[in-house]
Amino acid sequence: MAKVTIVGAGQSGLQLGIGLLGDGHEVTVVSNRTGEDFRHGRVMSSQFMFANALDTERALGIDFWADTCPPTEGIQFAIPHPEIRGEKALYFASRLDRPGQSVDQRVKYPRWLERFESSGGRLAIHEATIEDLESYADVSDLVVVAAGKGDIASLFERDADRSPFDQPMRALALTYVTGMTPRPDYTAVCFNLCPGVGEYFVFPALTTGGECEIMVLEGVPSGPMDCWADVSTPDEHLARSKWILETFFPWEAERCHDVELTDPNGILAGRFPPTVRKPVGTLPSGRPVFGMADVVVLNDPITGQGSNNAAKCAHAYLAAIRERGDGPFDASWMQATFDGYWEYAQAVTVWTNALLTPPPEHVLNLLGAASQDERVAHRFVNGFDDPRDYFEWLMDPAKADAYLASLAAA
Repeated sequence: MAKVTIVGAGQSGLQLGIGLLGDGHEVTVVSNRTGEDFRHGRVMSSQFMFANALDTERALGIDFWADTCPPTEGIQFAIPHPEIRGEKALYFASRLDRPGQSVDQRVKYPRWLERFESSGGRLAIHEATIEDLESYADVSDLVVVAAGKGDIASLFERDADRSPFDQPMRALALTYVTGMTPRPDYTAVCFNLCPGVGEYFVFPALTTGGECEIMVLEGVPSGPMDCWADVSTPDEHLARSKWILETFFPWEAERCHDVELTDPNGILAGRFPPTVRKPVGTLPSGRPVFGMADVVVLNDPITGQGSNNAAKCAHAYLAAIRERGDGPFDASWMQATFDGYWEYAQAVTVWTNALLTPPPEHVLNLLGAASQDERVAHRFVNGFDDPRDYFEWLMDPAKADAYLASLAAA
């Protein structure tokens, strides 16, 4: 059995660590926060997960909230009318084949840390440095970096060919609230897109105090939704969130007359450039360390894929370690393992990056078709669970035309 050190106690690091313990490996997880730090800290993500990603948790027996987290049963998509306030220029909704869910990481990570330690894992609490990585490499067969800033992040070279943006493409904010009027018919991710301004999506979740809704606001830089710099208190953050809805998505504002923050830490604002990095980092000693999840594939949250990517990356790496057996975890194995994961992650990255720019005509035609044809709406909605399907009909003009023609013929 191997000795593995994982830097980072997030979705990917803990999921991989728990999986490795189940296989009999000796695992250390390095975290800069304890379970209590996570539980009482600020929210970190919107962490919505679709069914395929949830399957990877279920396979390890760590889907502890399957019966308590409110399910999200579909996706609704809307674009406001450019001239008539309160009207939608385009609208459709459809059910997911299998529901998704969002469990606040302040709930999830402390519980997973308990499972990790009770399963025999070793938890080290400190901020890891490059010198620490050298020490871990001395005593470990494999060092995986699933989190890190500054010097550690610089170990992983930006992959310019796979990273078209070198600046943040959205000003981001999260607002966790209670008291929102439920959507009729069935629960859904309500995705709203205002061209040239930004996006707003909202969905049910489970947080530290129970059920809530998570508001995700994405503003085009220097546009009217890029408006968080002067916000200094939780109440101001909530007020600014409501102003955005009243101004650009009034049908969503109607659901929010009575909303309140879940807690003072239920807010977040920031921005980052979407970036793909090369997966093998080289320590000053020349030894390799293996990058994982957001460390090497960091997408904008516009498509809600972050936690899904992390779970699927952990699943892919766990499978590769199992297949390796007693072989060395050298740089060539690391690159090959990442390449296998990239076959999936590439589709997510290309699709997500495409949504950060104005959509081409064939995509607008397909969205228009979705508003008229449930078959198109259903396929679009369920593509979020496996974005590779978009490359069979949505991302290519010729395939889009052929798809619409086949529907007309049918």
